[in-house]
Amino acid sequence: MFEQLSRLDPDPILGMLAAYRADPRAHKIDLGVGVYQDELGRTPIMRAVSDAERHLLVTETTKTYQGIAGDPVFNERLLALLLGANHRVLEEDRVRGVQTPGGCGALRIGAELIQRARRAAKVWVSTPTWANHIPLIGGAGLQLAEYPYFDAASGGIDFDAMMDTLSRVGPGDLVLLHGCCHNPTGADLDLGQWRAVTELALKNGFTPYVDVAYQGLADGVEADVAGVRHLLAAVPEAVVASSCSKNFGLYRERAGAVYFIAATRAQADAVQTQAMAAARQIYSMPPAHGAAIVSTILGDATLRADWLEELGEVRGRINAMRTLLAARLAGNAAGKDFSFITRQKGMFSYFGITPQQVTRLREEFAVYMMESTRINLAGITPANIDSLASAVHAVLEPAA
Repeated sequence: MFEQLSRLDPDPILGMLAAYRADPRAHKIDLGVGVYQDELGRTPIMRAVSDAERHLLVTETTKTYQGIAGDPVFNERLLALLLGANHRVLEEDRVRGVQTPGGCGALRIGAELIQRARRAAKVWVSTPTWANHIPLIGGAGLQLAEYPYFDAASGGIDFDAMMDTLSRVGPGDLVLLHGCCHNPTGADLDLGQWRAVTELALKNGFTPYVDVAYQGLADGVEADVAGVRHLLAAVPEAVVASSCSKNFGLYRERAGAVYFIAATRAQADAVQTQAMAAARQIYSMPPAHGAAIVSTILGDATLRADWLEELGEVRGRINAMRTLLAARLAGNAAGKDFSFITRQKGMFSYFGITPQQVTRLREEFAVYMMESTRINLAGITPANIDSLASAVHAVLEPAA
């Protein structure tokens, strides 16, 4: 049986990380890492997470299975973080959700539900989008299409081109939107643009499919979902994937949820049974520990306040590195303007240099980034910024 299988090429990110680890140069810099790192290059456990785990160690009384929908308290508290306490869909009881193994599980169960509801549905994704969106959603059997998004010249969004394409998307199709901190570009819709997308969704009848993976890492927990809340209050149907990997630092615990907004309460109930059936076929029950940590933090005023404070520190460090990097790259020999970095949000940015310059950074200066030029600002520290800036200035020098 297995002789029919061919060896696959390694995932580009994992391949780059392996090359970075094998590089013996002491001054090497990793800008491709996909997780938050502090100034010492660590991905720390947040204070509130440690406190919640100590509490769970004392109070937890069983390791039996959770239900297929997961922890109902976690689902409720994470939804309230996403929507706020008095959102329209909560008052109308039109939203249902299931806990999932991280944001990937949320996206996949969302795709499985869409496939059950409308097999011919097409999901429109931004150009570019997070690479794993493609296999997660396409692997469920759904068709994928692209809409223009990133404008390399400005480092922002080509909103006119985006809206022109989406104006031709109609009922039965879905549009995947990044809730905030667009991965990989860092270019986010502003509130006015969210309102324009909302109006178009209502006019054309397409269904929003929103991926909220970085709530709290752009401008704040509330500000980061203002556009999403506006959208979800207006449209009759939507799918929302939410992850706790980044804002709680729970990468390995796989805590997330997918929520479905339906036109009526009865439709929402039916959708949840179908989502649970899809989950049963894939992984049966979701893991408990990460969700219990999040639920404990969100349900305790002291822990929640400490989490928000540390999340603010994380956000502040990322934004400080954006400002510092843009300043250090000003006045380069190529005349390239890097100020767009300060206008982008979250951990990632498209650096916008040539493939040849990416190769030179890696081979000559031990600076590692994705071939796409996506960089993680959390890979920059006060200790390596001078070396990084010097290397970038060098590769931007015109050829002799």
